[in-house]
Amino acid sequence: MNSRKKGNLAEEQGVKFLEAHGFKIVERNFYTRFGEIDIIAFKEGTFHFVEVKSGKNFEPIYNITPAKIKKITKTAYAFMKKNRIDKPFCIDALIVKENIEFIENITFF
Repeated sequence: MNSRKKGNLAEEQGVKFLEAHGFKIVERNFYTRFGEIDIIAFKEGTFHFVEVKSGKNFEPIYNITPAKIKKITKTAYAFMKKNRIDKPFCIDALIVKENIEFIENITFF
């Protein structure tokens, strides 16, 4: 299976996980010139911009670099502006391995 198919499968698992935990999926694969956001979800008044990473022989969280966070942040602001949304938001990670780990509000200093 190629990496795009693996990524799509991980995103599908991520969507099901989020929905099962009360999130409403707003959009998937939102693209701008700044970058892409895998899943945009909404729960309890907050937008969640979710980066999905998967892998077996390594820790996928390490693929979310400070540069990637910066791109996601710019893309999140573009989404909010385009849709005239003035609500709180955060950037989350969804790690798909044998099980799914959801990490809310990831940041790097």
